[in-house]
Amino acid sequence: MRAATWAGRNKVEVRDVPEPRILNGRDAIVKITSTAICGSDLHLVDGYVPTMRDGDVMGHEFMGEVVEVGTGVDGNRLRVGDRVVVPFPIACGACAACANELYSCCENSNPNAGIAEKMFGHPVAGIFGYSHLTGGFAGGQAQYARVPFADVGPIKIESDLADEQVLFLSDILPTGYMGAEMCDIQPSDVVAVWGCGPVGQFAMDSARLLGAAVVIGIDKEPYRLRMAEQAGHTTINFEDVDVRSRLLELTGGRGPDKCIDAVGMEASHGSAHLHAYDRIKQAVRSETERPHALRQAILSCRSGGIVSVVGVYGGFLDKFPAGAWMNRALTLRTGQCHVHRYLRPLLERIERGELAPSRIITHTLPLDEAAHGYEIFKKKQDDCEKVVLKP
Repeated sequence: MRAATWAGRNKVEVRDVPEPRILNGRDAIVKITSTAICGSDLHLVDGYVPTMRDGDVMGHEFMGEVVEVGTGVDGNRLRVGDRVVVPFPIACGACAACANELYSCCENSNPNAGIAEKMFGHPVAGIFGYSHLTGGFAGGQAQYARVPFADVGPIKIESDLADEQVLFLSDILPTGYMGAEMCDIQPSDVVAVWGCGPVGQFAMDSARLLGAAVVIGIDKEPYRLRMAEQAGHTTINFEDVDVRSRLLELTGGRGPDKCIDAVGMEASHGSAHLHAYDRIKQAVRSETERPHALRQAILSCRSGGIVSVVGVYGGFLDKFPAGAWMNRALTLRTGQCHVHRYLRPLLERIERGELAPSRIITHTLPLDEAAHGYEIFKKKQDDCEKVVLKP
């Protein structure tokens, strides 16, 4: 079969790879109908997530048709012919973490838990197509994918909604929603979102859906800012103004009530000297993150506010403003998204027309053009916001 594979830093190749097969009774094989390139995939391509190997199949946002199930999969839960969206974290459904709906912290789904434990202190769940740190599972930017714990993860799509309307249930829609949900939004709240990429767009949409009075998106790309404005949000171009000063102006000097970092480890927000400092330290691997957005969110948030972090961080960062965090009574909330928790509620919101996930799609390409998709997405060419691949 054809699949987009990691071929070294800054290199993606579509290759012929072996088709997946059932390895466990709780597995299923899914024929992919739609998959997408995620901002998190760029961290792998850029070389900032360790343990990638040449030939690893990329991708953790995918959906398709079940073509085979293991003997341990309950036919009432999943059967051949079902149309499904697959969550990016792999969860067993039975451990203490899963029992508490902390699915991205599943204790049983990562066969390389020892590696993750050395990196993070405790293991994390397996993730499709996201390095051997998270299990080395083949991803979904392919014609077929093996789905472990298939009796727990995939959600069946039983309506006639198009792939493009439901595909992002796999990751970025629940991630953006969780970012907003962690803010405990009140009707008077001003919510600022760093990053108007796909997750940021959904975090803004979700903040408004959850009742925020004002939602502000922060970015530098004109097309991303326009997309946010067209969805009814206020915007700030951080190349034109000082973000913290502008936020204080918009909030009577108090700062936003809630702040969401939807950027993560490769942020370009911040002053030139701080950007240069972090970029150099990241390039020589003396820190793994460029945390400008996180620093800015903490320093901008009103005292007693909440900073929600759904942008991906992988290791260690410098100059974390712990004094501002502690002395101003800020609450910091974060986590890889517990996607399973949100699948059904968000699907119902899509069916009711409360969310329109397809609004962020700018490019649809055949799988064989995946390398081109990565290139334009990474370099923000051709106003590229989100690439969907069709195997």
